[in-house]
Amino acid sequence: MTTDSIPEPNPTDASASDTPKGLLRPRWLVLILAGILVFGTVLFQNKREVPGADSRSKPPAPGIPVSIAPARKADVGVYISGLGSVIPLSTVNVRSRVDGQLIEVHFLEGQSVNRGDLLATIDPRPFQVQLTQAQGQMVRDQELLKNARLDNQRYKQLWEQDSIPKQQLDTQEALVRQYEGAVKIDQGQIDSANLQLTYSRITAPASGRVGLRQVDPGNIVHASDANALVVITQLQPISVVFPIPEDNLPQVLDKLKNGARLQVEAYDREKKQKLATGTLLTVDNQIDPTTGTVKLKAVFPNRNNELFPNQFVNASLLVEVKVAAVVVPSAAIQRGPQGPFVYLVKPERTVSVQPVTLGVTQGDDTAITTGLALDDPVVVVGAEGLRDGSTVVVKEQGQKQKNGENAPESGK
Repeated sequence: MTTDSIPEPNPTDASASDTPKGLLRPRWLVLILAGILVFGTVLFQNKREVPGADSRSKPPAPGIPVSIAPARKADVGVYISGLGSVIPLSTVNVRSRVDGQLIEVHFLEGQSVNRGDLLATIDPRPFQVQLTQAQGQMVRDQELLKNARLDNQRYKQLWEQDSIPKQQLDTQEALVRQYEGAVKIDQGQIDSANLQLTYSRITAPASGRVGLRQVDPGNIVHASDANALVVITQLQPISVVFPIPEDNLPQVLDKLKNGARLQVEAYDREKKQKLATGTLLTVDNQIDPTTGTVKLKAVFPNRNNELFPNQFVNASLLVEVKVAAVVVPSAAIQRGPQGPFVYLVKPERTVSVQPVTLGVTQGDDTAITTGLALDDPVVVVGAEGLRDGSTVVVKEQGQKQKNGENAPESGK
């Protein structure tokens, strides 16, 4: 029987069989992937450190366009305002002072006349007839008086010679006095007739502007007529009567007691256009208890007829001037739950909410009592979309205004 020999195991072969060849590939793959990961991380970090890389990929958000203006100093007036009415200093209804026919009108409707100008003529012939009669009666009575005085001289001589009784002389002296009275009556009738002739020429009793003619030539007019021939209204100067609250009355009276001439400005109904400037004339003598106001009267030269009778105007009484006050445009004032504020523009072109205390308003400007300093830039236009910390882009006109090119002058 043949017995096959079994080969003995080799130690070297045993060790090689313990490490399979398939286990070598995953290790190299892990090393390669780790190297790629490290290289990518380094490359990403270097890319982040490159300046301007993100700015090219993501542009910065644009700012909100606004217009700004610097806070400036100006003299601001303290005014007391009231809705008033223009009232002429005099209004005259021109009427006839005699009865007669209106034969001629010498004025044009709306014409300016001076005192003494001839306005109309009433038929003077009836008054001329009366004058002639009065003059004739006076000549007659003067001659009678002359003769009576001569007789009286004769009677005196005869009485001194005891040729006539004293009673006859007394009677003659009484006749002389009677004729003297008649002559005076005649003179009065002459003066009356002359006065009627004067009244037949209707002249302007005051200077002013005539209104519409109420009576046409040819009509019979009477001194007792209710309607006037025409109305003359004085326009230069003219007055404005306006009320102010009774709480402001002591301040006004104190100024008047010290001799101050308080300035009054008249504006249109919308208080946008200044019409005229005048001075305060007087204060009414009582307060209206229903409204708690007192009436003031101001006088305006009205040289260009800016004011018209019965026109409604906004009257502003200047009682004080705040010198060198800090002011900003009124459009910059915003209002919130905490009170008024402005958007203050910082050097880095961001805005911050700045609370302010408001003073008086004059025109388009408002005085700031506290909260702002001179030249602080505030947002005037474009504040609707702003918040505290918002980024802004100043418009060109805002830059000009900040540099003073378009900034209004300080109050004088």
